[in-house]
Amino acid sequence: MKRILIVDDEPNIVMSLEYTFKKNNFEVFIARDGQEALDILKNQLPDIIILDVMMPMVDGYSTLEQIKKDERLDNCKVIFLSAKNKETDIEKGLSLGANLYITKPFSLKKLVEKVHELIN
Repeated sequence: MKRILIVDDEPNIVMSLEYTFKKNNFEVFIARDGQEALDILKNQLPDIIILDVMMPMVDGYSTLEQIKKDERLDNCKVIFLSAKNKETDIEKGLSLGANLYITKPFSLKKLVEKVHELIN
């Protein structure tokens, strides 16, 4: 079973993503901010991480910088899912090592397709 970590502070987004990925046979882990995500990653190695940029405590950019320092996570794919949709925001996310940057609002169906493309 593929494993996914969803990192977002918006409960409605977390709920819909969790439901959708469980329905698609993923084991789902949830973090509400970057620090919680980093704590989970000490014990779990997901195949893919869906990461919001704007969150309390540790933002998505800083979280990804920490993820990239952990060799155990070298094969883990990261998708930014963010309301920050300026070209500079997207470029920053990709330059930090994200595999994909998807802006909100987004299509759940397309997101699931992209996740499957990245991990297969």
